[in-house]
Amino acid sequence: MAYTTINKSTDYFNTKLWTGTGSSGAKGVTGVGFQPDFLWIKNRSASQEHWLADAVRGTTKFIESNSSNAESSDGATGLASFDSDGFTLGTGSNRTNQSGSDMVAWNWKAGGGQGSSNTDGSINTTYTSVNTTAGFSISQYTGTGATATIGHDLGVVPKMIIIKQTNTTRNWVVGHDSIGWTKYLYLDSTNAQGTGNLFNDTAPTNQVFSVVNDGGVNASGGTYIAYCFAEKTGYSKMGSFIGNGNADGTFAYLGFRPAFILVRASNLTTNWHLYDNKRDPINPADTILRANSSNVDATNSEFAYDFVSNGFKARSSGSEFNGSGNTFIYYAVGQSLVGSNNVPCTAR
Repeated sequence: MAYTTINKSTDYFNTKLWTGTGSSGAKGVTGVGFQPDFLWIKNRSASQEHWLADAVRGTTKFIESNSSNAESSDGATGLASFDSDGFTLGTGSNRTNQSGSDMVAWNWKAGGGQGSSNTDGSINTTYTSVNTTAGFSISQYTGTGATATIGHDLGVVPKMIIIKQTNTTRNWVVGHDSIGWTKYLYLDSTNAQGTGNLFNDTAPTNQVFSVVNDGGVNASGGTYIAYCFAEKTGYSKMGSFIGNGNADGTFAYLGFRPAFILVRASNLTTNWHLYDNKRDPINPADTILRANSSNVDATNSEFAYDFVSNGFKARSSGSEFNGSGNTFIYYAVGQSLVGSNNVPCTAR
């Protein structure tokens, strides 16, 4: 079992569920445990787009993980404010607060606000908000149309980077250490991994990540948002496993019990699957949302994973979840059982 310096994971990441109240008035959602800097909301009961906001771009701006659409502004009808223990929703969005709908929000803490410019790379970021303890940063930058580097401010090497051009229609670009930095995936698409030099065929360093002259990551004059994730022992991990096509499935070691998993087969035309321990408080975890789809919550034994004290284990033979010989990449957040100061940590 891995020890962690993070003795309370919910100070940095938490999942929150609520029932939408509609347009009757602003809806305060509390109990997150911190003021979120990155907020990802999905209506679980109705086919609505995913809705992603962050403190760097501001509360009125949102993008959709299942769409290549440019950033939109909702005039605070979707999100009114980031608050000290959660957030306040506006009154006019079925995506964030539809009356009677079951809703979910995944919340990350970065630097506690918009942040400031990072000048470590050849492109200075407009703003970078960073949490080095939790290994998460949000950076906004303007593209130059040339090979460049961009500072992420983490102080360690990120293992996953998600980039979206916000001023025009463009696929979300995902780089992940397990497929290597000569390849990429699209978050809004089912496409299998592509081979290309979007990241200049260069792994990130502890200061910067690399991009080339490509619309997905660095078009001249384009505006971009980049979410960078680093591993933190006992709290977060990015990795991969090979499926065995058996209900007694492959085990992925994390060193902690997961609270949230984003997982997909990188070599297949398939979906990005989102799991968490609030929608599935007991095993098996078999309720999914898809990051690339507006579909509602779906529950099926084919989707099943067990969340255990030191990782997760596939409990399905389904090709999208544990297909024999398929490579599955993941990003997981959770909590080790014991912190570095021997403080016991609560895990289900």
